[in-house]
Amino acid sequence: MSSIIFKYFPDLSAKQIEQINQLEDLYIHWNAQINVISRKDIEELYERHVLHSLSIAKLIQFTPGTSILDIGTGGGFPGIPLAIIFPEVNFYLVDSIGKKIKVVQEVSNSLGLKNIRTSHSRAEKITEKFDFIISRAVTNLPQFKNWLQGSFKREQKNYLKNGVLYLKGGDLKSEIAQSGLTCKLFPLKKYFKEDFFDTKFILYWKAK
Repeated sequence: MSSIIFKYFPDLSAKQIEQINQLEDLYIHWNAQINVISRKDIEELYERHVLHSLSIAKLIQFTPGTSILDIGTGGGFPGIPLAIIFPEVNFYLVDSIGKKIKVVQEVSNSLGLKNIRTSHSRAEKITEKFDFIISRAVTNLPQFKNWLQGSFKREQKNYLKNGVLYLKGGDLKSEIAQSGLTCKLFPLKKYFKEDFFDTKFILYWKAK
C-alpha cells in the first residue's frame, strides 16, 4: 500500500503522489517479464523497497544540482524513489545486468522522470565524478569500497560531506572492521516504526 509512504512523507506534491502510486502497477508489469524483485517482496513493494530507499531522504535533503551515482541499482532502488522525491537532483543508475537496466529505464520513462540517466555498466568502469554514491547491499563493504576510488567531486553542496550512503542490514561490525572504513551508522528504526527496519541501517562514510 502506497499509504505507508505518505504517512512518513506527508508533504509531497500532487505529481509526486501520482508517481509513487504508479510504482506498484509498473513493477508488477515489468517483474512478470524480467524478474527484478522476488515474488514475496513484490507484495511488500512500498515498505521493503520504496520506503527503504527513501530512508536516505530522512537523513539528508539533497540540494538542487547534487549528482548521485546509484551502484547496482537492480530494479531501480534506491535511485528511482529518491529521484521522485528530489526532482532537481541528478541520478545516474548503473547495473551490470542489462535486463535490470531495461526495467529501470522503462519505469523511469513511464513516470516521466527527467533527472535519471541509466547505464548497463560495472561500477569500476564509471569514470565520472559525483557528490554522493548510494547503493543497497550490493556486495560486501571491502569490495564495494574498492569500486569507488576517485569517484567523488571535491566541491561540497550539502551539509553532509560528499561520500557514500549505503543501505545494509544485520550485524555489520566485522564487515566494517574488514573494510577499514570509518562509518557512521544511522538505524532506520529511528525513522520508521515497522519491524522490517529494526535491523536496517544507513552507513555513511566521507569521500577520501
